[in-house]
Amino acid sequence: MSDNILICRCEDITEEMVKEALDSGITTLEEIKRFLRAGMGPCQGRTCGPILRSMLARKLNTSLQNIEEWRKRPPLKPVTVSAFIQVEGEES
Repeated sequence: MSDNILICRCEDITEEMVKEALDSGITTLEEIKRFLRAGMGPCQGRTCGPILRSMLARKLNTSLQNIEEWRKRPPLKPVTVSAFIQVEGEES
């Protein structure tokens, strides 16, 4: 398989980038998120999160249960700006 496979489509993070980060000593999902910005795009990690968790578990030779999820911050699902704005003439 190619290392150019996209793991995080929102932030254009490839498998190769993740492997390099893991080889540099990263040991948590939170570190992956901060270092690569994985999980910070519009899908908030719903696509790449499980893949990254699995890659990290393999690298650390441990089970998925031992890999702590990254912190989720609101909104947990993407929302449009209009959800926060009251349009003139509309009641809330």
